[in-house]
Amino acid sequence: MAVTAQHTPAVRISTPTGRWILLTTVLGSSMALLDSTVVNVALPRIGRDLDASLAALQWTVNAYLVTLAGLILLGGALGDRYGRRRIFVLGVVWFTTASLLCGLAPNPAVLIAARALQGVGGALLTPGSLALIQASFHPDDRSRAVGLWSGFGGIGAAVGPFLGGWLVTGPGWRWVFLLNIPLALVCVPVAVRHVPESSDPAAHGRFDVLGAALGALSLALVTYALIEARTGSPAVPLTATAGVLAAVAFVWVEKHRRDPMMPPAIFASRQFTAVNAVTLCVYAAFGGFFFLTALQLQVVAGYSPLAAGTALLPTTVLMLLFSARSGALADRIGPRLPLTAGPLLCAAAMLLMLRVGSGADYLTDVLPALLVMGVGMVVLVAPLTATVLASVDTSRAGLASGINNAAARAAGLIAVAALPLLSGMGPEAYRSATAFDAAFRRAMPICAAVLVVGAVLAFTTVRRPPPGCRHPECRTHGWVTAPPLEGRRARDGALRAPGTHPAD
Repeated sequence: MAVTAQHTPAVRISTPTGRWILLTTVLGSSMALLDSTVVNVALPRIGRDLDASLAALQWTVNAYLVTLAGLILLGGALGDRYGRRRIFVLGVVWFTTASLLCGLAPNPAVLIAARALQGVGGALLTPGSLALIQASFHPDDRSRAVGLWSGFGGIGAAVGPFLGGWLVTGPGWRWVFLLNIPLALVCVPVAVRHVPESSDPAAHGRFDVLGAALGALSLALVTYALIEARTGSPAVPLTATAGVLAAVAFVWVEKHRRDPMMPPAIFASRQFTAVNAVTLCVYAAFGGFFFLTALQLQVVAGYSPLAAGTALLPTTVLMLLFSARSGALADRIGPRLPLTAGPLLCAAAMLLMLRVGSGADYLTDVLPALLVMGVGMVVLVAPLTATVLASVDTSRAGLASGINNAAARAAGLIAVAALPLLSGMGPEAYRSATAFDAAFRRAMPICAAVLVVGAVLAFTTVRRPPPGCRHPECRTHGWVTAPPLEGRRARDGALRAPGTHPAD
């Protein structure tokens, strides 16, 4: 059964096909989700086993984010044109193959290259998972289906750090990547056999491959310059200059292409531009926080990988339980207060993390900071997503969400590259508890300051959306390191007054 923009999707959630679609999309998105939550926990063991420097560990995180952030909008466009199921399945197969290469990597160089390939697969499957739901389910069931997809994804996010810590402590860090293989062996056959194909016949024109390539190249070059800056290599200023020139070329291409990946006109909305500026601040801080905290707990506090992974659970659990209520509250009072208070709470949490040192007690030192962090994220993340969607025309809701998603990931990778440099971490700092602890204590105030900047931006620029604006169908958030994508073609029931949209 083919579902196009001219046919109303008719799959009901209570049917076997509906349940198969949910299973497939949850499994597919869980693959990318698990990698985002478990790799940080595995970094110290990866560094020890592969004799990797801190720069190599940074690239282990960032190689994935560079290709994912640079190509995710292109991945969504490919699904609209060539079939969402086809591109989703291709993304799962690609991601799994790259995961196998990660699991077998004999040295840091191979691992980093495989992680970059993983990002390509993630850019294909991440937008496709929700797009399949939006294109397949009957409008009356779509909101519930999105809620279930998001809820199960949140459970996966909650389990991720614990599972990653258990794998690293037990079978070994390679199983963090090899775990994707059995998931794919279930996901791909179910998708091919039970998920209806869909496409958008209105999708036309050339793909903005040049724009995607320039965006990814700019991120890669700037990231390289930041990571290698502390070495004093003469290649650093050349790479940084090339990265800036690639960014300028990206902007020029987007302004002059007939079908740009990121139309500059969308930034004519001051609210959209402002909220994306807030996104850059808060997700840069989040990316740096989770990267460094997973190392701090193991290198300095002496936690095992399992204990470190388990320690991070409160933030995700709070998000999963209360994000929908936070979104509903923001509908009633407007986004300005949540987008101001949320970053300030998270900034306070990062300052509380300064109590986490050698032999830190979980209940008195670690847990209070993570609870405050979780509350801040609950207050912030759902209103942020809703405000992005409400700031543009309904027909551009999917594009707006995709741009915001890419901005969040790009902010995270820049933070992972820049924070060790700004905090004075040496290339072997993670091997010394004393050196890493000193750098961590310089890094957390930097993250807190960036969050304060985000709060000031929100307070001075964000306004209440007009009545009848777009509201997200996905209101449950469990993935704390990136906002959820909103389906590009989710138009039925899109115009709802604030406060009337179901909180799933």
